Amino acid sequence: MVPELPPLPVQVDPLPYEARLDVRPAEQIDLVVIHCTELPDLAMARRWGEQVQYTGSGTGNSGHYYVDRDGTVHRYVDPLRVAHHTRGYNPRSIGIELVNTGRYPNWLAADHQAMDEPYPDAQIDALIALLQRLHAEHPTLRFIAGHEDLDTAREPASDDPTREVFRKRDPGPQFPWERVLQQVGFERLRP
Repeated sequence: MVPELPPLPVQVDPLPYEARLDVRPAEQIDLVVIHCTELPDLAMARRWGEQVQYTGSGTGNSGHYYVDRDGTVHRYVDPLRVAHHTRGYNPRSIGIELVNTGRYPNWLAADHQAMDEPYPDAQIDALIALLQRLHAEHPTLRFIAGHEDLDTAREPASDDPTREVFRKRDPGPQFPWERVLQQVGFERLRP
């Protein structure tokens, strides 16, 4: 029985390849991974998600949910399907992307690693409401992590191969972890 929660409108707009993504049992889902798009807007993030990256399966990289700066929530992949959003954690996790420029457009440039854009209150309020709803709908959800917590690989910088930068830094230093963790019953996973 799902407890009574305030309404959270979710715009369902499946990616073209959603039906080709693996199906999984709900009990397998125990983790939510928070990302930021590192792109200027939702339209660009949608186009990025629609791109086929894996020719064998005809699928691409995307999260399950996208939360825009104004708090609008979009579902691009059903949570009972495995989306490609975090290496090694996809079968057990739900990926949530927050629209935020991050390091765009020089993601791996050594001198462009600051992530200065704050997350608006409307976006974080919607994220918290979504997390509460997901927790109610998927009682096996126990953990939450940032992409940066799970993918700690470093790569040569795109502008200076003698320096290394983190491959992933999202959701980044502006993300209000304390505020989110206080309002949702998840434990932060940091392997």
